Amino acid sequence: MSKKYLMWIIAAIIAAGGFFGYQYWRDLQSALPKGIASGNGRIEAKLVDIAAKEPLRVKQILVDEGALVKPGDVLVRMDTATLQAQLAEARLNVAATRQKAAISKASINRSKAQIELAKIEVKRSTALVAERAGSQRELDIRRTALQTTSAGLEEEEAKLSTNEQEVKVAEANVATIQTRIDDATLTSPVKGRVLYRLAEVGEVLAAGGKALTLVNLDDVYMEIFLPSEQAARLKIGAEALLTLDAVPGRAIAGYVSFVSPEAQFTPKQVETKSERDKLMFRVKIRVPEETVESYIDIVKTGVRGVGYVKLNDSAVWPASLGEVVEPRKNGSARL
Repeated sequence: MSKKYLMWIIAAIIAAGGFFGYQYWRDLQSALPKGIASGNGRIEAKLVDIAAKEPLRVKQILVDEGALVKPGDVLVRMDTATLQAQLAEARLNVAATRQKAAISKASINRSKAQIELAKIEVKRSTALVAERAGSQRELDIRRTALQTTSAGLEEEEAKLSTNEQEVKVAEANVATIQTRIDDATLTSPVKGRVLYRLAEVGEVLAAGGKALTLVNLDDVYMEIFLPSEQAARLKIGAEALLTLDAVPGRAIAGYVSFVSPEAQFTPKQVETKSERDKLMFRVKIRVPEETVESYIDIVKTGVRGVGYVKLNDSAVWPASLGEVVEPRKNGSARL
């Protein structure tokens, strides 16, 4: 064996030793302290559909995909021309029923006045009959007139009650149609970002037809999967950190908001067979709303990373996770 060939072998051994030594050093640096567990995941958020309540034509769509919206923002307006016509008709019906009620009240007042007059005439005729100055027949006529007028008053009062109920029904119909018109203006129920635009102007949506899909930025989280031994020790509300592949050297503070009571054998983030053979439990790490608010302009779902959780409160985060990102006091900021 030549000296030169021997030197090449020695150099290769030294290089291989250096490589594996470096890998071993990196593994030691990245090894998690006792009491801390981790799992692969990605940033996710709840989705909210903006849908029509009844079949109507899309009149306006005021936002595009990617737009940031807040609760109460008007997103879509539906065409309410037909509903507006129904509302006008319903309001006329209210006016008509109110007029009928007013006529019934006037008739009642007239009947009451006639009854008072009939009572006076009956009293006068009774006195005349007692003094033998009047006829019994005239008294009977006065009494019959009083009874007839009283019966007419009861009839008018019944009509008034019916008319007042009709007014209430007509007013309720107006309120119902107005509510339908209000519901035709679709607003955002959450603070979020438009993910999909599913309809276009002029398109007729069925009842429940979706116009937009929003990402709810009030509920941003990462789901990871842990073995049963670790999941059993994990507390709801435990401290957590998220690291993202796209933002190395930074960790986002969060907390454990959910630990599944049911095991999953093959969660989507698990890739090795040894892990698939174990019972894994889904764990949800939520990002505080204050943090999302601070970085709302750059929050994106689907970004992959790693979630870390404390299995006991005394555990210390390793420095290798990087700087911990906290909420900013002055609103939005950059990571």
